[in-house]
Amino acid sequence: MTRPRRASLTTGEPTRPHDAPTRPRGGAGRAPDDTAPGLRTGSLRVRTVVAVLLLLAVLLAALAVTVELTLGQRLRAQVVDRLSDRAAAAAALVGTVDGDELADRLSAQGLSVVIRDANGDAIVAGPSPEQLREGPPALGEGGPGPAGPASGLTDGPGGAGTDADGNTGSGSSSDGSSATGDSATGDSSTGAAPGDAAGASSSDSVTVSSSEARSDDEVTTLVSQLSDGSTITLTTDSRSVGETLVQLRWVMIGASAAFLLIAAIGLALVVRATLRPLDRMTGVARSIAHGDRGRRLRPARRDTEIGRVAVAFDEMLDGVEGAERAALDAETRVRAFVSDAAHELRTPVAGMRAAADTLVRSPGTADERERLATHVVREAERASRLIDDMLLMARVDQGISLDVAPVDLGASLLADVERQRLRRPSLDLRVVLPDGPVVVAADAGRVSQVVGNLVDNAARATGGTGQVTLWLDASRADEVSVLVSDDGPGVPEGDRERVFDRLVRLDEARRSGDGGAGLGLPIARGLARAHGGDLVCEAPGFGRPGAVFRLTLPVAVPAVRAGSEDAAVARASSPTAAPGPAPAPAPAPAPALRRTVR
Repeated sequence: MTRPRRASLTTGEPTRPHDAPTRPRGGAGRAPDDTAPGLRTGSLRVRTVVAVLLLLAVLLAALAVTVELTLGQRLRAQVVDRLSDRAAAAAALVGTVDGDELADRLSAQGLSVVIRDANGDAIVAGPSPEQLREGPPALGEGGPGPAGPASGLTDGPGGAGTDADGNTGSGSSSDGSSATGDSATGDSSTGAAPGDAAGASSSDSVTVSSSEARSDDEVTTLVSQLSDGSTITLTTDSRSVGETLVQLRWVMIGASAAFLLIAAIGLALVVRATLRPLDRMTGVARSIAHGDRGRRLRPARRDTEIGRVAVAFDEMLDGVEGAERAALDAETRVRAFVSDAAHELRTPVAGMRAAADTLVRSPGTADERERLATHVVREAERASRLIDDMLLMARVDQGISLDVAPVDLGASLLADVERQRLRRPSLDLRVVLPDGPVVVAADAGRVSQVVGNLVDNAARATGGTGQVTLWLDASRADEVSVLVSDDGPGVPEGDRERVFDRLVRLDEARRSGDGGAGLGLPIARGLARAHGGDLVCEAPGFGRPGAVFRLTLPVAVPAVRAGSEDAAVARASSPTAAPGPAPAPAPAPAPALRRTVR
């Protein structure tokens, strides 16, 4: 014996356990969390301007440091080069100029001079390094100044100095030999005779063999080792390098501040123009909030950052507007349903009340009392049927259980037609079946209820005397279709979907005295979708005038809830068998031969 499988149906949300959390309806994924941190809404303009200015400040600081280091190193190298030139010129004069005079000439340029010969004897001239650290010497202190009469050492081409009278004292010739000029008269002579100069211009001239420089922020010292074993130590004031770097630093700071100020003003203007689309978005959002629902941004370019934001904004507005429209439509339908339901219930209730009042107040004859009692019973049945339909519709919405089992759809249609013939003997009912059984997994009672609703609808459309044909189409391997057609006025194309709304009746049905309440077709569609199928109203085809309704049922139905995601997946994929005996296999496509039962 085959044990029936249980499947549940719903046209809305899937059922949940009573203790399971629920989600808000209307498409919302989850309820807003008031405890979550809010969105940071700092000024985007200020952030952008400050970030760019900070970046520029860092770059300018790095540039200033680089320039200062490079220039400082270059200035210190120039100081060392000048000391090296002085040492080279002094080395060229060794042997031709007395050591004391040579030291005086060097110290006259503001240098601290220490000349130590090979025997260790030292000649000191000029200010000491400590005095140089304290400040440059005053004019005339520590020896003659740069403009004094003894400043006979200059940076000539040959490194030779000149005396106070402008005559050449001693220097190096172009070939590296030493030469002497004419001696001056009096006490200011160089002390070198012409004969001595000629003797000194030999190939044994003194040169600088090695040099070592030491410097700090205040003085620079150059120790030069000469080829004759003597040593010349020259120290000069290098505070001018630091002062130059300080001046450069202040110039860089002032220029950078002016540049950053100009950059801030320019950035504010540029960022304001760049963020103008956001102001437009804000204006559009506010206008929509005040009722202008049709406004959109419609960006010219969709591949930019603001373009993508604008597209997402328009899509969000379309979704919100669609949800609002759907909510208004649903509210309108609910109001219409309540109004129509009240109207439908008011008619039988009013009839029962009038008949009952007549029975109570009027003695009447026995026939009249029986007629009134029969009217009360008929109106009560009508109200009860309407209430049952409304309850069934509510159960369909909430979820209804189906007793799924293998069903021979052809035999079921024949049984339904026989019952309808007993109820409506004047209605011409015909059934077109394929040869062989057509077995589906369905709830036989609910399928018969769907077919009965379709036949009742066709009978009302034809006035109860027309022709109604039921076609069973098993040509497809994955589903079976039942077509119910009549020769009535048909359903207009614009109403073929509206007829499945609740309590909707076309004008022809409203004028008919046997018009239903408008719940038969919605209930039939809900039950069809419970089985994983559907019910639609099609355009009339050849040989099928009037209205045509197509009921589709799959060959197997998984135990899922209609309207859920699993039901949608079940329609697109092969169903799996439920626990228990497997249902009958899907029938092969029906042959072309058919038989008509009248």
